[in-house]
Parts: sequence; C-alpha cells; structure tokens
Amino acid sequence: MLRTNNLGYPRIGAQRELKKANEAFWSGKISRRELLDVGLKICQTNWEIQRSVGIDLIPSNDFSFYDQVLDTSLTFGAIPQRYHALADKKGVEHELELYFAMARGYQQEGVDVTAMEMTKWFDTNYHYIVPEFVKNQSFSLFSEKAINEFYEAKKMGIITKPVLLGPITYLLLGKEKEAGFHRLDLIDKLLPVYNQLLSKLKAHGAEWVQIDEPFLALDLDDKTKSLYPKVFSQLKQANPGLKFVLTTYFEGLRDNTDLAFSLPVNALHLDLVRGEGQLQSVFPKLKNKDLVLSLGVVDGRNIWKNDYESSLGLVRPVVDELGSNRVWIAPSCSLLHVPCDLDLETDEAILPATVKNWLAFAKQKLTEVKDIAVLAEGRVDEATQARALANKEAQEDRSTSKLIHHDAVKQRIASIGKGDDQRKSTFAVRKQKQQQALGLPLFPTTTIGSFPQTKEVRSWRAQLKKGSLTAEQYNDLIRKETEEAVHWQESLGIDVLVHGEFERNDMVEYFGEQLQGYAFTKNGWVQSYGSRCVKPPVLYGDVSRPKDMTVFWTAFAQSLTKLPVKGMLTGPVTILQWSFVRNDQPRSETAFQIALAIRDEVVALEKAGIKVIQIDEPAIREGLPLRKADQQNYLEWAVKAFRLSASGVGDDTQIHTHMCYSEFNDIIAHIAAMDADVITIETSRSQMELLDAFADFSYPNDIGPGVYDIHSPRVPSKEEMVFLLEKAKAVIPAEQLWVNPDCGLKTRAWPETKAAIEAMVAAAKTLRESVQETVD
Repeated sequence: MLRTNNLGYPRIGAQRELKKANEAFWSGKISRRELLDVGLKICQTNWEIQRSVGIDLIPSNDFSFYDQVLDTSLTFGAIPQRYHALADKKGVEHELELYFAMARGYQQEGVDVTAMEMTKWFDTNYHYIVPEFVKNQSFSLFSEKAINEFYEAKKMGIITKPVLLGPITYLLLGKEKEAGFHRLDLIDKLLPVYNQLLSKLKAHGAEWVQIDEPFLALDLDDKTKSLYPKVFSQLKQANPGLKFVLTTYFEGLRDNTDLAFSLPVNALHLDLVRGEGQLQSVFPKLKNKDLVLSLGVVDGRNIWKNDYESSLGLVRPVVDELGSNRVWIAPSCSLLHVPCDLDLETDEAILPATVKNWLAFAKQKLTEVKDIAVLAEGRVDEATQARALANKEAQEDRSTSKLIHHDAVKQRIASIGKGDDQRKSTFAVRKQKQQQALGLPLFPTTTIGSFPQTKEVRSWRAQLKKGSLTAEQYNDLIRKETEEAVHWQESLGIDVLVHGEFERNDMVEYFGEQLQGYAFTKNGWVQSYGSRCVKPPVLYGDVSRPKDMTVFWTAFAQSLTKLPVKGMLTGPVTILQWSFVRNDQPRSETAFQIALAIRDEVVALEKAGIKVIQIDEPAIREGLPLRKADQQNYLEWAVKAFRLSASGVGDDTQIHTHMCYSEFNDIIAHIAAMDADVITIETSRSQMELLDAFADFSYPNDIGPGVYDIHSPRVPSKEEMVFLLEKAKAVIPAEQLWVNPDCGLKTRAWPETKAAIEAMVAAAKTLRESVQETVD
C-alpha cells in the first residue's frame, strides 16, 4: 500500500491563534502557561486533522512559537554570549523568555540586548533567525521541545515523525561572528548533541525521523559535499534501528543526485514540483537499493489545485518500477507556506466561487496527497472517484476561463520597446536636478513608509467593511491621522516625509485590491516571521490598473506641507513574489504586466506634484533561483520589470526603492542596474555588515542603511545610531548616505516609534555637525 507523508503543517492556527497569543504574551495580557497551552492546542488540532485525512507519516516538531531555525539553536544550546544572563535562569518560563529575547531583543530590568539577525528562508517570504557561531562554540541539549511534542502526540495515540533541521544545513544557515574558522568546522562538536537528541527520541518510541537538508538541492562546494557521507554515517551508526527520511525541497538534486543516493538513509524525499525532471536521473540509482522514495507531487508553496492526471503520470511509473512498499506520496515541501483551510472562505464577494474552485489550502492538499496515493494504486472508493472527477473538471474550467485572459493587456506587453525601461538621463545628471528641486541636507532623513497601525486604525477599516462606518466617516478619520503624522514629522525635522499609509492593509494586498486579475481571501493567512502573518492575494489572471491607487492620499499629505512627501508603491517583483501567482504562464510575463500597472501609478503621482516616489522591492533577492545556472535569466527580467515601473518620470523626480533582510553580494551589480536614485536597506541587525557589498562594488547611487531594527520593540539610543552611521560613513561617501529605519513601522507602537525616530533625527544632525567641523 502506498503510504502518505507530510513534511510540515501551518503552525499559526486557522484563525491566527498563535499570532494573537504571542502578542498577548508579549504585552503581558496572558501568562506563559496560557501561551504554552495555545501552542499545544494548535499542535493537537494539526495532528488530528492529518490523522482524520489518513496521512501515514504525520510530522511533529514542525510547530514553532517563532521560527524553526531559532528552535534548533535553542535545542542545541547555540545561545550567543549576550543572552547568557537570561540563559542561566532555570525553568520553562525563562526558556521562553530567552527564546523571545533572541528573536526580538530584550530591554527590561536593566538588561538591554539586541535581537539576532533575521533573513529569508531560501527563496520564500518566510524569515528565519540566523544562528550565530564563534570559534570555540559549544553545544548542549538545552531544550527538549522536539521530545516534548513527540510525547504529546503519542498521548493522542499518534506516533509522529519528528522533524529536525539537518546538521549541515543548520550550520550553513548561520554566520561566523569572529574570524579564523568556518562554521562547518563545528560539525564534530554538534554531532554528539544531535545524536543525543536522536537517542532520546528513539527511547520515547520514535520510528522515523525527518532530517531536512535543503542545501542538498543547492550548489555545493567540495568541502560541503565531502561532509555529507561522514555526517550521515555517524548518525546511522549512533542510532541503530532508527529510520531516517532525508528531505530535500525547493529544487531538484541535479548534480547532487549521486551524493544524496549514497547516504545511509531509509527514505529520500524529492520535490517534484520544483524539480520534476529529476525522476529520470533517479531511476538508475534505485535498482539495487532498498531506499523508499517520497514523491513531493503536491505543491507546498502555491494554492492551485493539484492536477491529478499530471501527478499520476509521474507517480505510476515509479510505483510500477519500485512497488507500492517503496513509494510515498507527499507535498513538495512543508505546508507552512500556504494558508490553513479553504473551507473557511465562504464570502464570494471576496473570493468568487469560480476562482475558489481552482484552489487548495493546506487541509485540502492533505486530501490531494491521499487521493493521489489511492488513485495510483487503483484501489478507488466512490468518494475518491468523485473528487478525481471534480478535479478534472476544475482543471478544464480554469484552462478555458474568460476571467483570466485579456487581449489589451497582452498587446501592451508585446509593444514594450527598446528604451522603455530606461530613465532619460544618468544618475549623476538626475542627482543634480533632484538636489535643486528638493534642497536636501547632508544625511537626509526619511522613514520607509508606514507608521504604526494602532488598534483604532485597524478597527476603522473593519467598521468600514461591516458598514458601521460610512466611507465619508472613514476618510475623515484617516485624514486626521495623516495630518497628525505629517505635522509630527515636520516638527521633528525629518527631511522627506511619508503620509503613513493608514488607509492600507498590506503592502501587496492593498494594490491587488485595485488591480484587475486579483482575488482575495478572508482567512488565507501565511506566517512571514514570528507573529507577523500576511494574506497573499490570488493573482489568477492578466493584470491591469483601472484607476489611480495611491494618488489621493499622497497628494492630500503633500498639500499639508512644503516638505517633500514620498509616494509609496510596492514594486512589480515584490507584488509577484508575495502573491499566490498563476502558474499557467511564465512569471516574467506576469511581472511585466504588474510593472506597467505600477508605471501608470508612478506617472500619475508625478503629475499630482509628488517629486519623491518609493517603489519597494524587498522581495527581489527572495525571487532569485537557488541554482546559479538559473539566476541570470531571472535577474534580467526582474531588473527590467523594476525599471519599466520607474522610468516614465522626469529627471527631477527622485525614485527610491527599499530592500530588507537579504544578502546582496551576489546580485549587487543587478541592484545597481535597477538604477534607483536612492536604495534603503536593512543593515541594523547585521551591524552594517550588509553594507560591505555596496562598498566593495562602489555602488554609484545613494544608499540609506537602516540604523535601527524595527522588528524589535527595543528603542536604540542616539549614540547607538551614530555609531552605526559612522561605520557606514567609513565605507560609503557621506554625500551618498541617507538616514532611515530598516523597514516600515506599521507593526510598532507609537511611543517606541516616536522615541526611536527622534533619536534617529538627532543622530543625523550629529553626523552633519561632525562633517561640518571637519570641513571648517
């Protein structure tokens, strides 16, 4: 019988229970015990859902209160020195306190420590907490979370498959915090503790353990490749009788196929959504092995229904070759990256029934996995047969739907000409004209766009949707909030203002609601990091802009002040990346459609008198293919899409862009090719380390390195920001530097925001005075 294997399940809860509980705990509204109870209930619900569907290998330890990589650091005692005062406290309460301090920073009772760095999880919009390693790093079994979760599931009568981040991938995800060693040199210290955890899991009754090694689907150097056989041989020898499923995802094995199949594991999972073609190279490796193959045929990263006929075309030959006992059916990766349950979408005004019929969320994907297993073996019951017929009808309906295709959009894409993606003049010429128009000082200050969306602001939007506020009443409230924000910025001495974005829900959803080709969900939440959840819109058809999207509120804010107010837009690549994107045409074509829609908005803002326009592209690095051989093509169309969106304005209109939580070294030339007048980036958590890429490249345009971490509630001092700006000034010419936070301030509270921005403006003034004294 074909078995079914799930790699991971969403941990936020179908109604975002985890987000609400975390934030209540952080604000002191619930106790640690209450938070732990919420986490356990989510785990139990997830396990029961999977059992009821008939999943054979149900994961545990896929739940996390904040991030699974941070969980791994805590499990193995990789706790940076600055947290040791908290780590020395005993008890589960203080373990949780320590855990959140590492994720968010800590500023209480005389203790002030910064958060650990955060960056993107491979090419997803999920953020992980970057492990920090030192040369004399020690490891110990500090947290038994993985054991505790296995035990809790066992009490329900479910023998789960614990999920562990593989030791090599874990080390590679981290950073060396001092010179003189490579983090992989720590493997001999890590493995004994890793084996200690495995031994305890086995003692508690674990039969299978899932070891995630997604780096096996990436380009690896010889040192890393040579480490895999050594590591897995030691794991196998130290844990006889324990069965390992080695899990790869987000790409095919390609040149690492021989390596993966040489490892002493019992099962190997392949992502056949991102790496469908790898099956041909896999078959010859299986003839003389007892290895079980887990086939990831259901897309774990997008919400379109699986095409049963297409998946069965992949699965049946494998079953014929290996037999049912050596094949598992699975999603391509953890279902962390999709919403929980499509059944919760009952409002057809938000998600039309026609579009809903094309979709599957995590719960529905489990059923797809089970159906494919049943259909592949031919043991079809009436209910499965009915779902298979409905699946076929949904595929046919989508392929012929008139909702999707619009000739005018396609013709506009076809008419893009040479030079349409270029500004009129070079940056040097533009900068001079922009300085004449804007009159900005040295080290100009600005923010990234959004200001705190308080409970009151969010309630206004909810009341508007319910009809308890009229549009006129709602607009009056937003006007008042915008006025206060503009006048506060003026009084503080910020040089380029923002309107605060109080009318916006999400930086992608807000635009999707005003573009053709989009649908939405009410409960389609996905975790981005910690308690931050996003609700990606569903991009199902050709994209166009029927009317102005941001001009009204930006022009209103500009009417309140003589200082420049930035128009705030989300860029085409980020809108693409942070949507659930149609999979029936190349992503580049969809990106160009969005780019032309944004271009129209940029031109409209300029006509309305807006002289500074920010087109955010925080996801451009995220979209980079994991394999180097695939990257050039992506970078060419991604850069072109941004330039298309930005190049319709005059030289004296200043174009900004923003990127956050990414490594830039390998794409710095392409970032320069975007030709934004000003780029703002996240650099505070890395202590300006990320700025080195721009310095080494001699980046030609202006740069705003983030001087404080907005994802932490702690408020940095003016002196701390001056220190970071001095580090920046040491590698980037002063005349190129801007001063700003590292991201938008939407999720922060007003008191901490005001204190931090006041310190930031004071830091910029201190730098100006310092430079002036040097000149004098």
